[in-house]
Amino acid sequence: MRSDKKDLLLYAVTDRAWLRGRTLHVQVEEVLQGGATFVQLREKDLDHDAFLREAKDIGALCRKYDVPFVINDDIEIALESAADGVHVGQHDLEAGKARALLGEDRILGVSAQTVEQALLAEKCGADYLGVGAVFHTGSKADADDVSLETLKAICEAVSIPVIAIGGIGTGNVLELSGTGICGVAVISALFAADDIKSATKELKEKTIQMLQN
Repeated sequence: MRSDKKDLLLYAVTDRAWLRGRTLHVQVEEVLQGGATFVQLREKDLDHDAFLREAKDIGALCRKYDVPFVINDDIEIALESAADGVHVGQHDLEAGKARALLGEDRILGVSAQTVEQALLAEKCGADYLGVGAVFHTGSKADADDVSLETLKAICEAVSIPVIAIGGIGTGNVLELSGTGICGVAVISALFAADDIKSATKELKEKTIQMLQN
């Protein structure tokens, strides 16, 4: 399965920091019910077996809603769990190597902060780019800021879809109008919300408005 541009409209990245006694399964289902169009499972601290069990569970849930599902960084887990693909950062596996391991029929997303990184990722077989952090974020401590000018330059330089990530929510998503992105990736704007389903629905509506401006 390779991704379609429309699937990248509202891209949810999981984070168990906000479980508050609930399961990730329940939270991801609420995000899907709210209209998320893509899900990335991001786990930095689970051991292999626990990560694999969770990946299989969340993957089955995403298939139920017909939404693409990728794993953050871990190609082994992506392949073992039959996920739709993987997303790698600049400090993770190099994109060309990731594509070789993944094969041609799965989704490869790559993080980029510069035009040079974006062009290289496209050349190496990336299906889409995640660019950020476009706003300050507390979700990823190692995230470097990317200006809206750079975001726009990346969108103009590549032919693959680009999504923005980093500190995006209903209060600032409209500021991304005209940059050339096809969607946004979000973590805390959804998973930290008291009502995840409603938060997802509201952000999706604002994101559609942003793309139409």
